[in-house]
Formats: sequence, structure tokens, C-alpha cells
Amino acid sequence: MKRISRLHYQDKANITITTPISLQQTTSFLFFLQTLIKLSIEHYIYTLAAANAIIIPTQLAIIKRMAVVISRDFCLSEDVHLTVVRKVVSLTDGNFIVKDDKGNIVFNVIDKLFTLHDRHVLLDARGTPIVTFKKKHLSAHKRWEVFRGESSDAEDLLFSAKTSSIVQFKTELDVFLSENPDRNSWDFKVVGSWLERSCVIYDKNSTPIAQMQKKHTLCNTVLGKDTFGVTVYPQVDYAFVVALVVILHQINKDKHD
Repeated sequence: MKRISRLHYQDKANITITTPISLQQTTSFLFFLQTLIKLSIEHYIYTLAAANAIIIPTQLAIIKRMAVVISRDFCLSEDVHLTVVRKVVSLTDGNFIVKDDKGNIVFNVIDKLFTLHDRHVLLDARGTPIVTFKKKHLSAHKRWEVFRGESSDAEDLLFSAKTSSIVQFKTELDVFLSENPDRNSWDFKVVGSWLERSCVIYDKNSTPIAQMQKKHTLCNTVLGKDTFGVTVYPQVDYAFVVALVVILHQINKDKHD
């Protein structure tokens, strides 16, 4: 004897419909209803995601890598490709020039003259001071501190960086944010070879956030320029990455002075 069940369905008009159906029909209908609900939910999620209301799984990798140190204004949703040009011999300020992939100047680094400490300032394309670098003297680990704007006050400290060990055979730099005063563990690390201009920057989860590579050209050699490319991954503060490149240069410059 065929088994009969009753399915009650109530629509928006509050009308109840009672229909005798078989168990097989009931199972098929419930499967169809479950599929319909799943598709409706997925459509709703992606609609909200398009309006930046929520995060979908494909965005999780970018969120995990997100790193804001100086300003969110320097974080883009795609890779940032920069070219750093350092004049080996220069009689003027501005030994470091940073350009984007279209050749536009993004940053410039100048020296602060007539100061007791080694100080340098990172300027944007309009000449606005972004951060100030100050070398910590009497530090065996070659520590540098970075402050917001042109300040050197403790309350404006953004981060500090030092070599991982006193004697180094390869480039290794530990970076500590200002909210990590105990410095029990680093927040970012730079690993590689400065001599070859090949380094990778990692966050505290050991996720790569940027890398740099040497650019070899005959023109740069003749003109006395040291040029290398920097790739900054999505949602990573590229001003912060440039600041680390400047510190790397200063530490290795001091080593050979």
C-alpha cells in the first residue's frame, strides 16, 4: 500500500494548501526547496559583497595580509609596483627617488642637515613630510626609529627596526610597532640579501607582504645609479615598505663607511 503524507504550505496570503503526496515526492520537493534556498543565500551574499558590505572567501587572503602602519591612504586593492632610484654619487639632497609603474614620482628622501642625529625625511610627491627616520646611536643592533611627519617625539613613534643579530652574513631586520614596546617578538621581518637587492618582507604570521629585486641596466651603471624594483602586495602600506627599504640602505651604508 502506497504511503501517503500531507504537506502543508502557507504562502504570503495566509492560504493553507493541503495536498496528498507520496514519500518520494516529499523527498524530491524538500531537496528542490533546499537547493533553492542555498542558491538564494549565495546570491544574497555576493550581492552584499559587491556593495562592500561583507567579505567573501576570495577576499580572505587579502584581509590576512592587510598591513597598515603609516596610513591606510597608502593601501591599494592591487599590487603596487615601485622603482627605487638611489644616486650613488650626489651633491644634493634627494638621493632616493621612488616612482610608480607609470614613471611618476611618489616619494623622495632627503637628509636633515645640522642635527645631532642621523635623520632623514620621507616626502610625498607634493613635498609633504610623511615620516622621519632617526638613528639610535650606541646601539649594537643598528636600531632606527621612525616617527610620523617631521616629529621625533615619543608619542609620534610609529615603529623601530634593528638588525636581528650583531654579526650578520645575510640581511635580516626585525621591525617592532610602537604598540609593542616590550619587543618580545617582531611584528615584521625583512630577510634576504641587500648586496643583491633581493629581500622579502614578512608580517608576524610569516606571510609575505612585499619583495624587492635588483634592476640591472647599463644606463644606471654609467649614470651612477642604484635601481631596484619593489612589489607591494594588496592592502599593504607601501609607504611603510619604502621606509623599510630606506632603513635597509642606511644600515648597510653604515657597515661600509
